[in-house]
Amino acid sequence: MPIVYLVAGARPNFMKIAPIVRALQAHGGLGFKIIHTGQHYDREMNDVFFEELGIPQPDVFMAAGGGSHAQQTAKIMTAFEELCQAQRPDAVLVVGDVNSTLACSIVAKKLNIPVAHVEAGLRSGDMSMPEEINRLVTDSISDWFFVTEPSGVEHLRREGKAESTIHYVGHVMVDNVLYQAEKLAKTEARFETSDFKSRHKRYGVVTLHRPSNVDSAEMMTRIGGALKEIAVDLPLLFPVHPRTRANLEKFGIDLGADITLVGPQGYMSFLNLWKDAVVVLTDSGGMQEETTALGVPCITIRENTERPVTVEEGTNVLVGTDPARIVAEARKVMRGEGKQGRRPHLWDGRAAERIVGILAKELA
Repeated sequence: MPIVYLVAGARPNFMKIAPIVRALQAHGGLGFKIIHTGQHYDREMNDVFFEELGIPQPDVFMAAGGGSHAQQTAKIMTAFEELCQAQRPDAVLVVGDVNSTLACSIVAKKLNIPVAHVEAGLRSGDMSMPEEINRLVTDSISDWFFVTEPSGVEHLRREGKAESTIHYVGHVMVDNVLYQAEKLAKTEARFETSDFKSRHKRYGVVTLHRPSNVDSAEMMTRIGGALKEIAVDLPLLFPVHPRTRANLEKFGIDLGADITLVGPQGYMSFLNLWKDAVVVLTDSGGMQEETTALGVPCITIRENTERPVTVEEGTNVLVGTDPARIVAEARKVMRGEGKQGRRPHLWDGRAAERIVGILAKELA
């Protein structure tokens, strides 16, 4: 039976491989191993985390995280090469655009192991984003491209990829959010965010972590001012990324009493919060897609997006970082005049099944 290595390095990667694991288990025609590179050490990634995702613990934990981009990439490459030489897989599947995606793709190709890239073809056009470099390099050497939206297909064609290698399959992140939302509807569990929800009938949710937004005192002050203005009319809950929290303290920025700061949330706790929000204000790529999947209005505080289908068809509005635009768009949503989006084609919860079906045929 062919063996596929499923590579994940950070918590969001596991949301993407979880549906693939479940589809592989249902298919039964391919073996697999979950490889955790350890790019991010996350104390939330405990037994309960994998139980929530409906997948087993990783088969291999490489503990290769930490350091600069170069140091981290080098450590992952060295550890992954040793693993592939000791137990050679028939294919390597990578997801998204983190350093682990790039590192393991390069190692696999140099060992003549075929590479499948899930979430292929996304482009922001912004070469100052480390993720954009990871996407471009990974796609330049992958063998199979599993694409989430039409723009990805167009980019890959323009970059000269063979039509037979490009597969528009939908989105595994959407598979996962639909699976988890259904699970959440059946649970009576209380979460850290439950008390906030019970106290506020209407509220918004904030996530900010991009260096371009949070590493500059001027930018953080501008965005913080907009959030404070919105929070006067709509209480906001902000699960704060450690980097963002450190910068808020360093820059002496007080977001005021109407914005509740909490620590990073587990997947189900956070889903329980944002799925019922009036609006989500974010700079996260994943949140743009997940909000579109569940029909929640999303305001993206960035100048560009590599996920244009969320703007063209979904519930996402790209506002840049101008405080006046952020506030104006939020007020529109609060008045019920926000954008009415729809779930894009093939975002139906079955992307992983399609991926596994294609891989099984290719590896037969």
